[in-house]
Amino acid sequence: MHLARFPRLRLAHLPTPLEPLPRLSEALGIDLWIKRDDCTGLAGGGNKTRKLEFLLGEAFEQDADTLVTQGAVQSNHVRQTAAAAAATGLKCTVILEERTGSKATDYVHNGNVLMDRLFGAEIRFVPGGSDMPAELEKTAAEVRARGGRPYIIPGGGSNAVGALGYVDCAREIVVQADELDLAIDRVVTATGSAGTHAGLVAGLAVMGADIPVLGIGVRAPKEKQEANVLKLARETAALLGRPDAVQAEMVVADCDYVGAGYGLIDQAVVEALMLAARTDAIVLDPVYTGKAMKGLIALARAGRFDGERVVFLHTGGAQGLFGYQGELEPGLQGAS
Repeated sequence: MHLARFPRLRLAHLPTPLEPLPRLSEALGIDLWIKRDDCTGLAGGGNKTRKLEFLLGEAFEQDADTLVTQGAVQSNHVRQTAAAAAATGLKCTVILEERTGSKATDYVHNGNVLMDRLFGAEIRFVPGGSDMPAELEKTAAEVRARGGRPYIIPGGGSNAVGALGYVDCAREIVVQADELDLAIDRVVTATGSAGTHAGLVAGLAVMGADIPVLGIGVRAPKEKQEANVLKLARETAALLGRPDAVQAEMVVADCDYVGAGYGLIDQAVVEALMLAARTDAIVLDPVYTGKAMKGLIALARAGRFDGERVVFLHTGGAQGLFGYQGELEPGLQGAS
């Protein structure tokens, strides 16, 4: 697994810490550690920075001058892409899908959206349910029409090139665990656009690390999510020259904790945010890591992880909390 063969632009603070969560472990009755990919640095950090290192490497190789991407209104990926463009002198055009339907002022103007504007991204809003790949192509055509050279990044940075960032993270986790004499039984992560989950599965498979990954779904039903992750994991392994490394049984998603839908929070998410914050001072986000922790807590209390050492991958996104103040406040008051 020789990642230096792929063009890469270094953006992240790596390696990110791998550290224990002693108080949360005690509260849940499991041996819980955390991989701090909220500490990657760019624009406050998050998992997309690892993907963007490889995506921007390819963008510069293709002599692009404009990054074109998309996401939900409070997209962590869009924030980090806008920041990466600003840091490297590229232009950035983004399409924000009104996926949750919220028109709340803090959701539409604060949090990640405020930071998108701060980094100078050109923003266009489209209704929920829009054909986002078509919107990307339309926007790229507009960039070309005015003389620009667009590089299209899919939502979440989730293609085989972007997933290389989490192949590298898988390698990093194994190296750190070996240095700490730490035997890992399972990695748990949020799974949405599939790139992080797929990259971890592909990386661990190619290394022969034999560490299972459990994705806690934040949007799609189980069958669809697992199919998306498996397809991308196999494409990523093929890019690494190991097309047969990923087996179907390596891809597992638990999508029982999505709740009412993507980006929609419930009291169990608020309680997961509070528990992480008030035990080991870990700040999660309401869309991805909050739901992943909601699932992890429920599964731990049901005995799913008994006898295991679990690593929770923190994919960042705390900036999105400020877009959800109106929705979080009643839940915080009710749970205090």
